[in-house]
Amino acid sequence: VGSFPPNAWDFYDMHGNVYEWCADWYGDYPSGPENNPPGPPSGEYRVLRGGSWFYVPWYSRSARRTWSLPDFRYDYLGFRVARTFP
Repeated sequence: VGSFPPNAWDFYDMHGNVYEWCADWYGDYPSGPENNPPGPPSGEYRVLRGGSWFYVPWYSRSARRTWSLPDFRYDYLGFRVARTFP
């Protein structure tokens, strides 16, 4: 972590490593503007964010959103360890 400078939001290493598993179930976004819309309460697929080394560079962006079955495993999928500081 921290091998490269942070992005404009001060996040490190967000692009091109692995798609990140998210806790949200995949579903359509609500219509109209919204900040951090929640996913549906249940579903079949989980959200993946961020792109990975496995795909074209266009997908390696934090706005990239796709889905996968929760039990699918591959070396281009992972998760981000986060910590809240007091």
